[in-house]
Amino acid sequence: MKKTISSISAIVTLATLFMMPMEAGAKEMSGKDLAFDKKLGNCIACHMIPGGSQPGNIGPPLIAMKARFPDRAVLRAQIWDATVKNPNTMMPPFGKHDALSEDQVDKITDFVLTL
Repeated sequence: MKKTISSISAIVTLATLFMMPMEAGAKEMSGKDLAFDKKLGNCIACHMIPGGSQPGNIGPPLIAMKARFPDRAVLRAQIWDATVKNPNTMMPPFGKHDALSEDQVDKITDFVLTL
């Protein structure tokens, strides 16, 4: 009887775990989170970003971005694949090489436009 109850308990526990969403409890990353994340956007490695620590200096500082990129689509295209405008750029083509998803590029674009 004890063995049967233990078996049923184990089955119920496993079934519950399999029915839970894979990302349960994982918070969705914001554009800022993505830009500062060293495994994803990692914009801070090359750019000075207000609020960031230990910025790089390879790329231009990300300030006054709305004035520099009044057209959101132009900035998004730059983040997606900077090699289109400059084949010799140091900036990785995040979207073209699938380093970031469409949604992640959109979130980073929206964040950068707030700077």
